[in-house]
Amino acid sequence: MVKEGATAPAFKTTDANGETVSLKDLRGQKVVLYFYPKDDTPGCTKEACSFRDGFSKFKKRGITILGVSPDSEKSHQKFATKYKLPFILLADTGHLIADAYGVWGEKKFMGRTYMGIHRTTFLIDEKGKIKKVFAKVKPEDHADEVLQAFSE
Repeated sequence: MVKEGATAPAFKTTDANGETVSLKDLRGQKVVLYFYPKDDTPGCTKEACSFRDGFSKFKKRGITILGVSPDSEKSHQKFATKYKLPFILLADTGHLIADAYGVWGEKKFMGRTYMGIHRTTFLIDEKGKIKKVFAKVKPEDHADEVLQAFSE
């Protein structure tokens, strides 16, 4: 996993609307890059809605929120529409971004082992450095925790 103080790995992918998003284009901005396993599942919905509910506070402070999962653009569109998500969801269908950040790996659920995204959030500063890493995320309170970390 990418550590605090490291340079954030560059990436270029598409968002829910098929627009290209590149981390390089966001240089000079504070970025919340949060990885979540799957659109429209209970934990992921709670996490997305917590960022949605706090969105105005992030926007006021000039912080860009990017949600990343292995879902398709179409899945992201449905998820964003259903829950009125005002921030960008990035499609990482080949899990290249998740691999670059070290959050793709083996998971266990109900006795089953499979590969997937480990719910993790990275705070990236204006210079493209990792300011903070949240490896243990509680979906419902996460947005407040992230906003607080940008104040430190």
